[in-house]
This record gives sequence, structure tokens and C-alpha cells, in this order.
Amino acid sequence: MPQKINLLTIPYPDDLLLSLKESEESFAEEARLLLAVKLYELGRVSTGLAASLAGMDRVAFMFTLARFGLSPMDLGPDELVEDLRNA
Repeated sequence: MPQKINLLTIPYPDDLLLSLKESEESFAEEARLLLAVKLYELGRVSTGLAASLAGMDRVAFMFTLARFGLSPMDLGPDELVEDLRNA
């Protein structure tokens, strides 16, 4: 059974894109990443789930965390077991 995909819509003015000097696509991509990083930082999601939300693979997401001063090594017991199983 395919996984259900949900869609989040956030209204924002065109002025925001102008002030950030970003395209709509790059802003949407960055917003997804920022949401994923924050949820990971708060301990609400694993690196795997956060990576999926950000639209990238887990390894790339783990390297991206350094950009925000975060470490992917703060793994919980379940994530450690999963990592060992996948190694």
C-alpha cells in the first residue's frame, strides 16, 4: 500500500521573496529544509524522517546539519540499532 503524502500550504507575500532575493522554488526548498532541521533539533523526528521531509537522502541531511551547528551524532537507542542494522 503506497504511503499517503500530505501537503502543507503556507501563504506568504511576494515581498518576502523579493527581500530574500530568492525564487519561489528555492524558498520552498529552504523552508522544507528548515522545518526538517528544527523538528530534528527538537527531537521530534529522526534523521531519516527529517531527511525525507527535506527531500534529501539521510547522509546528505546529516552533513547538512553542520550548517546549523547541529550534530547527527545525538542518536537515540532506536536510531543506533537501525544504523547498526543498515551498516
